[in-house]
Amino acid sequence: MLSLHFVRHGQTDFSKRNCFCGQIDPPLNSTGEAMAAAFAQKWGAAKWAGIVASPLLRTRQTAAATATLAGLTVETDPGLIEIGYGSWEGRSEEEVEKTENEAFHAWARNPGFSSPPGGESAYAIAARALAAVGRIHDKYVDGNILVVSHKATLRVLVCALLGLDVNLFRARVNMPVASLTIIDFKKVGPMLRLLGDTSHLPPELAASEGT
Repeated sequence: MLSLHFVRHGQTDFSKRNCFCGQIDPPLNSTGEAMAAAFAQKWGAAKWAGIVASPLLRTRQTAAATATLAGLTVETDPGLIEIGYGSWEGRSEEEVEKTENEAFHAWARNPGFSSPPGGESAYAIAARALAAVGRIHDKYVDGNILVVSHKATLRVLVCALLGLDVNLFRARVNMPVASLTIIDFKKVGPMLRLLGDTSHLPPELAASEGT
């Protein structure tokens, strides 16, 4: 049986400030690095068949600590990249809501069909992210695979894989930084085993997880 262990990357300065950080490429901050190390301490000895990450630095850094302990190389797949926020990249959600209220609320109400100016809709994310999952499934067939990606992309994937309305990904699925979500691919289809778990983080890190 194939089991995908989806992990959202550790904290960055952008996630700490609740800024739109889609396809810009900041590194983990010191808290994020500690989160990656904490995950590796708990899960590094697991029998991983493979480790796949988004091409962005923050996901590769999060995966690296576990890959080192597991003796594996981090593969990348562009389908796992974060949502493109277009002209909102790097700006805080509060600022965008204040200065572009109509566009922000049109997107917030219907993120499946709407997109930030110059950015992506949730259905566009679902198409490329599901294709990435398909490539992983074709390559590995069974075993435990660590997949490190991003907040919006993982929320969309959870909805798409479980048959939930992708348009509701922001309203129905929580995905804290450095959290673990496990989906098992059974004969009857994908089954959620764990969602947004942060039990591998010590209390001081869990308390500073950001958005």
